[in-house]
Amino acid sequence: MATAGVDGRIEGFRLRRLEKPEEFRQVEELLQAAFGTAAPGGMPTSLQRALQDNGGLVLGAFADIYLAGAAVSFLGWDGTTLYHYSHLLMVRPEYQNHHLGFRMKLFQREEVTKLGLAEIRWTFDPLLSRNAYLNVRRLGSVPRKYLPHYYGQMSDAANQGLETDRLLTAWSIASPAVEARLTSPAPSAADDRARFERSFRIVTTDQGESGLRIPTAVEEPTGPSAHLEIPFDFAAVREHEPKSVRTWRHAVRDAFRAAFDAGYRVDDFAVVSTAAHERRSVYFLAPAPPPAGGSPPP
Repeated sequence: MATAGVDGRIEGFRLRRLEKPEEFRQVEELLQAAFGTAAPGGMPTSLQRALQDNGGLVLGAFADIYLAGAAVSFLGWDGTTLYHYSHLLMVRPEYQNHHLGFRMKLFQREEVTKLGLAEIRWTFDPLLSRNAYLNVRRLGSVPRKYLPHYYGQMSDAANQGLETDRLLTAWSIASPAVEARLTSPAPSAADDRARFERSFRIVTTDQGESGLRIPTAVEEPTGPSAHLEIPFDFAAVREHEPKSVRTWRHAVRDAFRAAFDAGYRVDDFAVVSTAAHERRSVYFLAPAPPPAGGSPPP
C-alpha cells in the first residue's frame, strides 16, 4: 500500500510490467490526465499488448490500485545500433512531486538491461528546465541531436501554439559514466556557480519588464567550457512574457546548432543560484573528446 511520508511524498509505489487489458486501459486514461483532453496521439490497448509481447515495454507505477505513472518504450534501430526508444513517460499531476519519473526511468533501465540492450533514447523539449534536470543531471543521458519542430503542430496544453523542437538524448545505461552519475553526489551549488561564472556564455539574456529573462544574443562557443541558458520556469514565460516564447525557442535552437557544429556536447545541467539570488537554468557543454584511435576525420 502506498503511504504518505513525513514530507508528504507518497511511498511504496509498486513498479512492474503491465499485464491485463484493464491495466492497459488505465494508460489511456493516464494519457488524458497527464496531457488533457487534447492528449498527443493515442495508446490503444491493442497497441500496448503488441508492444509488451514483441520486444517493447509498457511499465506502470501503482499507488494502491491506481496507475500513478507509466512508461512506454520499444525497440529501435538506426542502422548500426539496437536500442530501446522511450516514447512516453507520464505521471499523474497529483504524483509529480514524488520523484516518480526518476524512479520509473531507473526501473526502465533495469528492464532494458534484462533484454540485453545497453542504450535507451528519447526526446524532450530543451526549454523545460525540470525535464533537462532529470534527463541530464540526474540520469546522465547525453543530448546528441537538435530536432527542430520535430512533431509539427500539437494541440495539447503543453505544446499548443509552440514549435515542437526536441533534443534527442541517449542514455548509455551500462556505462561507467552513468553508473557514477547515479551513485555519486551531484556537484555542489558552489561548484555549479563557479562553472557558470567561468564558462563561455552562448546565449546572452537580460531581464524583461516582468523580471523574467529574455534572450538578446547567441554566439558560437569557444574555450574549454560553455553554458547554454534556458528559462528557469518556461510556464511563467508563457504566462507573463508570451511575446518572448518564440524568441526563446529560436535562440536556443540557434545556440544548440552552433554548439554542436563547433564540436561541443552537453555534459551536465544545473539550476544555478547566482550571487544576485537569481536562479538560472543552464546546460553545461565542453568540446567533445576525439574518438578512440585518433583525431576525428576532417
